Amino acid sequence: MTERQRQPSGTAPDRVADAGAAPAPMSAELSRCRPAEPSLGGPERDSRGGPERASLGRPERASLGRPEKSSRRHTWGRLNPLLRLLILTQLAFNVGFFAVLPFLAEHLGTAIGMAGWMVGFVLGLRTFSQQGLFVVGGALADRYGVRPVVLVGCVLRIAGFVWLGYAEAVWSVIGAVLLIGFAAALFSPAVESEVARQAVVWEESGGGSRTRVLALFTVAGQAGAFVGPLIGALLLAVDYRVVCLGGAGVFVLVLAGHARLLPQHIPGRERVEVRGGLGGLLRNRRFLALCGAYGAYLLAYNQLYLLLPDEVERATGSQAALAWLFGLSSLLVVTAQLPVTRWAGDRLDLRRSMAAGLLLIAAGFGAVALARPAGWTGTAGLLPAAGFVVLLTLGQMLVAPAARAWVPDLAVEGRLGLYTGAMSSVSGLIVLLGSAGTGSLMDTGLPPAVPWAVLAAVPVASILLLPRRSGAAERP
Repeated sequence: MTERQRQPSGTAPDRVADAGAAPAPMSAELSRCRPAEPSLGGPERDSRGGPERASLGRPERASLGRPEKSSRRHTWGRLNPLLRLLILTQLAFNVGFFAVLPFLAEHLGTAIGMAGWMVGFVLGLRTFSQQGLFVVGGALADRYGVRPVVLVGCVLRIAGFVWLGYAEAVWSVIGAVLLIGFAAALFSPAVESEVARQAVVWEESGGGSRTRVLALFTVAGQAGAFVGPLIGALLLAVDYRVVCLGGAGVFVLVLAGHARLLPQHIPGRERVEVRGGLGGLLRNRRFLALCGAYGAYLLAYNQLYLLLPDEVERATGSQAALAWLFGLSSLLVVTAQLPVTRWAGDRLDLRRSMAAGLLLIAAGFGAVALARPAGWTGTAGLLPAAGFVVLLTLGQMLVAPAARAWVPDLAVEGRLGLYTGAMSSVSGLIVLLGSAGTGSLMDTGLPPAVPWAVLAAVPVASILLLPRRSGAAERP
């Protein structure tokens, strides 16, 4: 998934925030913190006309009186250098990750000889060790900053991919998968929380809706998810070990690039104590409800790696078409994410956008459940799977940017990394339990449409969990 998600800059130095300060919504904090114009490589004067300094937080303002252009190129050109780096980071992360992951289920079932329920459990364990531990990575990013957390995560991902390539015993596979997941639990919430902070700054400074920046972040991730499986499919012609080593090589390049380009300090990003944030989060019922709905989406998305490969192999006798279906999903996001986000932004609030996306996802599962009893094979047998991928992807385009845009309105001051990580942690637990349950349904001898029908009901039920209001500056 992904794999998938900076605080606004200003002129204040890093400091440890008072752990006893009264919590305030992140949106209120950001409205008080207007940063200076950004630059990764050059100096720039602050807003008070003082000495020139480097700053990394604010997009260029749109020209007054001129209609806002909505093309991807125009949006990209107006982003600050830090946002561009973080968006390209997401692209690189997903190239390496998706070169390996789409082929993992088949490798576990054939080369390692795992039963279906164990394959589902291992895939869910990978997601949980990643998504479930995002709360740790988010809290560490709040405490120590983005750079060290991202760099350590890249080192662990390299080690995990190399280990997986040589793992043959079940315990060794599980160890490698846990390491791969924990690596992303470090670097992903650090990057995603900073993008969310910078997106709010973009919105506050008149650049446009924050969902547009987050949609561009999603586009970059899906571009990586498009390229990654194609690279993996080419390397798989040798063997799966070469696939894993190729993924590790991508992260070696990412590590080298970020060691050079990622700034040591991001102006305006306060460092806070790790203690004191979790209690308030657990009392935030609206935020936890959002986590539950997001978890239902993530469980559905995880079926790209569990139910979909099984369906493709049943229909065609191999998984050769799987890379093309992943490519279709990524191509749809790359070409349609920003138009869909603009359309939704003009017509739907965050809650309705998520509800519409979850309904589309449910329809995708329902389409395969209805077609499965017919037992179609060949090209005709792939049509329901392709329909599932299209509907799941359209739903993702609505759900993911809206959920990420909602978190800053529910997070308290200085804790956006923690809240961003916690949303993924709760949803990761849902995926762990749901994936094991899905694998069991696949092994029980029930009619083959049953797993698809059950998973069609999950997104529909999760709509009831969505908080009733989704406006800005919500208080937990």
